[in-house]
Amino acid sequence: MDRMGSPQRVFALRLGPGQELLSSLQAFVEERELKAPFIITCVGSVTKATLRLANASLENTNEVVQLQERFEIVSLVGTLNTPAHLHISLADKDGRTIGGHVLGDLEVFTTAEVVVGEASDLHFTRELDSRTGFPELVVQRRPEQISPCGKK
Repeated sequence: MDRMGSPQRVFALRLGPGQELLSSLQAFVEERELKAPFIITCVGSVTKATLRLANASLENTNEVVQLQERFEIVSLVGTLNTPAHLHISLADKDGRTIGGHVLGDLEVFTTAEVVVGEASDLHFTRELDSRTGFPELVVQRRPEQISPCGKK
């Protein structure tokens, strides 16, 4: 297991009613050309969510639930490189929770206050892992930036 540390940059954004959380975060990352983005924290609420449940395997990758009711976002974690790998926990009106891998349709109800970090010295990519059948995270050091005059 390779371990790499890095300084980080921090960004904060607020999404409003009707915005789709996943695609909004992906657009945010693309616009800023973030190379190693991740979720630091998120609070808010949604009215819809599409999640893949934890029993996914090589043989069954499609155990999906589509939710349509008001939920509080209890937790949102993961990396935002392409494709994003996010997990969410949601609480319903009775406090019951459901969680899983975010597939999309996270429609903001009142707000989503998100803090995004970027590991400044790293670059995240994904490669298919034959052991899991899923594209898994690959962490690499960014090549040092060389200016046009040849200085680092």
